[in-house]
Amino acid sequence: MKITRITSAAIAFSIIIVLSNPISAPGQTADRDALRDRIEALSSTRGPTVAGAPIAAMPLISAIYELRAYEPAWKDPKMVEELLDQVEGSAYHGLNPSDFHVRQIRESLEAGARNRDANSRADTEILCTDALARLGVTLKFGKLDAKRLDPAWNFDREIEFEDPVKVFNDALNSKRISAALENVDPDTEFYDRLRRALVRYRDIEQKGGWPTVSEGPGLKLGAKDERVISLRKRLRMTADLKGAEPADPNVFDDHLEAAVKHFQTRHGIDADGKVGPRTLEELNTTVDARIDQIRATLERFRWVFRELPEDYVIVDIAGYNAHLVRHERTIWSTRVQVGKPYHMTPVFRDTMQYIDFNPTWTIPPGILRNETLPRVRKDPEYLSRNNMSVVTHSGEIIDPSTVDWAATASGKFPYMIRQEPGPDNALGRVKFMFPNQYMVYLHDTPSKGLFARTERAFSHGCIRTQNPFELATLLLEDQGWDRARVDEVVDSLENTRVDLEKPIAVLLLYWTAEADADGTVQFRRDVYNRDAPIIEGLDQPFRVDPPEGLREAIEKS
Repeated sequence: MKITRITSAAIAFSIIIVLSNPISAPGQTADRDALRDRIEALSSTRGPTVAGAPIAAMPLISAIYELRAYEPAWKDPKMVEELLDQVEGSAYHGLNPSDFHVRQIRESLEAGARNRDANSRADTEILCTDALARLGVTLKFGKLDAKRLDPAWNFDREIEFEDPVKVFNDALNSKRISAALENVDPDTEFYDRLRRALVRYRDIEQKGGWPTVSEGPGLKLGAKDERVISLRKRLRMTADLKGAEPADPNVFDDHLEAAVKHFQTRHGIDADGKVGPRTLEELNTTVDARIDQIRATLERFRWVFRELPEDYVIVDIAGYNAHLVRHERTIWSTRVQVGKPYHMTPVFRDTMQYIDFNPTWTIPPGILRNETLPRVRKDPEYLSRNNMSVVTHSGEIIDPSTVDWAATASGKFPYMIRQEPGPDNALGRVKFMFPNQYMVYLHDTPSKGLFARTERAFSHGCIRTQNPFELATLLLEDQGWDRARVDEVVDSLENTRVDLEKPIAVLLLYWTAEADADGTVQFRRDVYNRDAPIIEGLDQPFRVDPPEGLREAIEKS
């Protein structure tokens, strides 16, 4: 996506004036010597700064210019203009341009225009290269290290190229800064769509945001209220309401009801077309808060969407959806149910290895202790009614009448309880296995009525899937399976394991904003309260949190 250029004409003109006398002409010994001396001095300084700006990439800068024999890189006025445009445009990645020396580069250029000395040009050189390094690494890996926010995070944050010095030096030599940076941001439709949405929401922000709708009685079809005018303005700002104004804008008409339903759908609210407390809350959420949701999601995408395979299954936990991506395009989506706030579905990556038709369900220890055993003690028929067996750890079935159930209240229970295959099995008729420490997977469910809810945090952590047989068919079609064969195996009621000839990556992720292919932006409640730490981190001053292996790669270069 091309970043909108937002530097003013006056700034661009001043830059051209400054750089009409290049930072360094080839072979000018004074500029190379000044640059070498400045880099050596900064390299031996703890917490190096230039014009008050901390230099984060000093080891990389030192290695780059040693490779260049200290020949300055930023001699072309258009190249520096392009860098400034990219720095300003970082706002449309949800980032803060001040993290990338926007003010200091301008001030250094102005000082260079007045003094025209080699030391000033050296400072500008270092600031520009540090800004490029900061922005490139941030777009590639994110500003924050996800492991600092979630110790269970298991996505790689490793540098994929062996020689970062060569990569950055090649970018400098190419003089095509925009192209170099566009090659490092996440290459996925999810990121590109959401960036376009951020442009629109930033525009709304710059125009003063949207109006609020005052509290009062609920608004619905047929109502006549002066607040309806504010409601119309609010919905037009986000294109939920389109078309000409009606003869009486105070009246809540059919057209406005459809607009309210559209708004409700994309904010995860039951679409009844009425403006009650829940809808009013979402309507009056500020544009700044919506921008923050988009920013947090873009940062998550930078953590994840790097060097991914062409095919993967992705679960959007906060959005209650799952997608199958093939050749980097979404080909299938479905609703899911995820963990309750006190049974959060974890965020991690793993590999799906097989599909288990007509599965058994061995009740996890926590559920067994806190839910199942108390029910069995109260109701002797509970096990038989729910098609459950008592089994040893070696798999032998035990007669439940031989168990002292009263003794289990003290926590002593030497067996397991397993629910046998069948339509009422808690896992339904199929589960998708990517063995992991959390014992979390995708599966069918007998609780199908809950898919009609808009907010679907109902499980103990696993992902209940609305259309699991469609997913099974798609995953097995290259192995000669079709829907008829899937149905045949399911109808047999026999537990059947089918290994995937091509195991597929599974990404369990969490984001509260998403843009559809048509540009519609979906917002969801932050049910697990995960956004705030990310937004706070994005708003903090830039910190050096390099990807794994970067320092070692620089030292080897």
